[in-house]
Amino acid sequence: MDLDDDAGNAQRRPVSREEQQHNAFGGRKWGAAFFGWLCAIGVTVLLLAIASAAGAAFGIAKGSTSQAKQNAETIGIVGAAVLLVILALGYYAGGYVAGRMARFDGARQGVTVWLIGLLVTVLLAVAGVVFGSKYNVLGQLNLPHIPVDEGAATNGGIIALVMVLVITLLAAIAGGKVGDRYHRKIDRVGAEF
Repeated sequence: MDLDDDAGNAQRRPVSREEQQHNAFGGRKWGAAFFGWLCAIGVTVLLLAIASAAGAAFGIAKGSTSQAKQNAETIGIVGAAVLLVILALGYYAGGYVAGRMARFDGARQGVTVWLIGLLVTVLLAVAGVVFGSKYNVLGQLNLPHIPVDEGAATNGGIIALVMVLVITLLAAIAGGKVGDRYHRKIDRVGAEF
């Protein structure tokens, strides 16, 4: 019996202060992820508004609508790239807020922010299909979009959707990691005193 106790004690390693704090206060924080998602949506909407205003001003100053129609493919590609950058910045900010608020598991908090965003988007899309266009919140938002036929699932549309999902997920994870890094710095400084 003593041999079993010695073998169990030999396998135990000392637990660091950070691990103790994580065990006591860590885990998934749904409140932090929710507020991170709100931040992601807010930053995205603000940046989309700024980009739309800049695009409208640039379009009016640089040419007529007939030129825009002639360059629709270029405008679509540039618009898609700008939209991807804006979504990445928004979800990075959301992941950062969630990681900073939760203190631990920043990457997990970023994934949770992304999952909340995905879930809300899917629920709004389903509600629009089930209850009709009167309740289609996503369709009624007058947000800028890529000028692509929305009725058909084209190869380009599927690729764009996959890119949006992957880029926003990676941005949210990166933001979450950076957000909880702040607390690691504070813990290191606190340990020195």
